[in-house]
Amino acid sequence: MSSLMIKALAFAAALIIATIVVVKQMNIDLSDPINMITMIGAVAIAVLTFGVSAKYINQMKTDTAGGELAEENWDGIGEYKNELPGGWAYSFLGTIIWALWYWIAGYPVNAFSQIGQYNEEVKAYNTKFETVHKNADAATLQQMGESIFLVQCAPCHGTTGDGLSGKAHDFTSRISKEQVLAVIKNGSNQLGYPMGAMPPMMAQGKDAEDIATYVAGGMKGEQPAAFAACASCHGADGKGMNGMAANIADYDENLISHVIKNGKKGAIGTMPAFHDRMTPVQLKALATYIKTLKGE
Repeated sequence: MSSLMIKALAFAAALIIATIVVVKQMNIDLSDPINMITMIGAVAIAVLTFGVSAKYINQMKTDTAGGELAEENWDGIGEYKNELPGGWAYSFLGTIIWALWYWIAGYPVNAFSQIGQYNEEVKAYNTKFETVHKNADAATLQQMGESIFLVQCAPCHGTTGDGLSGKAHDFTSRISKEQVLAVIKNGSNQLGYPMGAMPPMMAQGKDAEDIATYVAGGMKGEQPAAFAACASCHGADGKGMNGMAANIADYDENLISHVIKNGKKGAIGTMPAFHDRMTPVQLKALATYIKTLKGE
């Protein structure tokens, strides 16, 4: 064995020892098959890297090129017609076989995983949470809703719910005139209400302006005649006819739930859907808190 190979293997041994020391200090559980496979892979990489490097460095010092030259050349630089080294070919084939095995059978899809354990723990906690807070009073819901709002909603809507100067929806009022006009003009089919899609251009010109002013003003004062087109789905009071359509008068649990689950694209931008990020009690708590931002 050459001195170069001995040095390479010594470097590999030093690297392996250093890896073992780090693993011990980090208290990594080597009984876990994934950790053990990783450790074996690290040792194999260290040995192969230094061993193969030493072999070919030593070979470059002693070997001379030989064999039949191909006819093609580039500026006098040609290639030999030598066969691919067997070690390269078998290593490449072995890598493919190992990858297929690991993909199909080697990875412990049905075995223990930290992600799976985490998901199960979250699921169990959410079930317990729903049971404990099923009949929470208004004060508890408001306090809970504030915590949820500050974590999930405040980054876009602001800590006071003012929408950060038009960058997001302003919860201190139900809806602005510009937003109403945008929905009238473009229609809406995002929130998945039983009434279905709201077609565009249900009102135009002065009628649209009157409706937008009335709705944005909190639906106070004399109701414009053109609002009849809205009342057929949203109800004369604008509260959505018991969840059949969006509540355009107030914030309620039904509205908050639909927006969070489906997302919403409007005049001021797009809010992505959050799907199952919140439990039903959390949605109720969030709706309770958002209503306080409107001063109700």
